[in-house]
Parts: sequence; structure tokens; C-alpha cells
Amino acid sequence: MMMQDDWWNPAWVLRTGRMVMRPVAGIDAPAIAALKADPQVFAMMLGGVRTQRQATEELAEDIRAWGAYGIGLWSARDIETEAFHGIAGIMRRQDGRGMALRFAFWPEARGHGLAREAAVAALRFAQDRAGLSRVIAVARESNAASRMLLASIGMREEPENAFWRDGYHMLVHARETAGVFRPCRSAERVA
Repeated sequence: MMMQDDWWNPAWVLRTGRMVMRPVAGIDAPAIAALKADPQVFAMMLGGVRTQRQATEELAEDIRAWGAYGIGLWSARDIETEAFHGIAGIMRRQDGRGMALRFAFWPEARGHGLAREAAVAALRFAQDRAGLSRVIAVARESNAASRMLLASIGMREEPENAFWRDGYHMLVHARETAGVFRPCRSAERVA
């Protein structure tokens, strides 16, 4: 089933074993705003919890990023029911550190491997289709779940690039590749 607001290039739509990932669009605004307003989800993200207005402004920026870079943020939905699980994608960091993997999922979607599945799909797209040879990810030192996920998909911590932000020690992870992306463990199927 194709959703409304399908402005994107069909090659940008990804399918994993359990999700369909489409570039974010206007139809995703209510779900993304709710996700970004939830402190259980967004308190640890760069910039923290967002207001409705901030989430709407960011969505417009995310849509523009697809046009500018041919890569961006995906809405991750259940492949059968279209239920919104979260977001994942590659974003240009405003601090100049480079193109970065980001992901955020509803608490009830956690613990089922959905974030990892989406992160693998996004990273594979970034490196195999968009041609990025280096993708980073930034996580708080205290965010063990995200750090474990990043390690499981082959992103290596770069201690020399760690930094402090708002009193938190931020760890930079990176994945560099000259060839086809291969995650550390068995990968989920991505069409």
C-alpha cells in the first residue's frame, strides 16, 4: 500500500524483514511530532525534546535534505500494518562532524531489534547507494543501548573524537568502507 505524500524517488524506499522505510513526508508530521515530544524517546537526542513547532520545522528541513543530498531521514513503519515505529536515517551534523546515523523508536518498539534493523538499512543505503565512505554516529557515554547497537552494526568508537556537550560525554562512532556494506552479525534483508 502506497501512502499519501509520496513525493520521493521510489529508489529511496527501503524494505526490511519487518518494516517499510520511506523518506519522511508531511503525512508523518503527527507521528514524528509525538515521538520527538516524548522524553522517553528524545531526551537523549541532540537538542532534546521538541515542541510541535520545532518538530514541524525539522520535518521541513528533513524533506529538503533528501533533495540536497539524496539521503535523509526515513519513517519506519510496520510492513503489514503501517504502524509507525520510529525514525532512522543519515543526517548532516550541524557541528561539522559529518554525515551521521540517527535513530529514535517508540519505547514499545524497543527490545525487538527494530532500531537495529532500520540502522542497518540506513547505513547500507548510505554506503552502497549514496556512496558515503564514512558515516558517524554520536551517543552519550551513558546510553548503553545505542552504543551496543552501533557496535553490533560495525561502527567503531573513536575515543580521539569524543567531546562534551551540555555536561554529557559524547562518544563518536564511525563506519568507513571502500566496498559493500557488511554488518557484523547476520543482516536483515533490505530490498
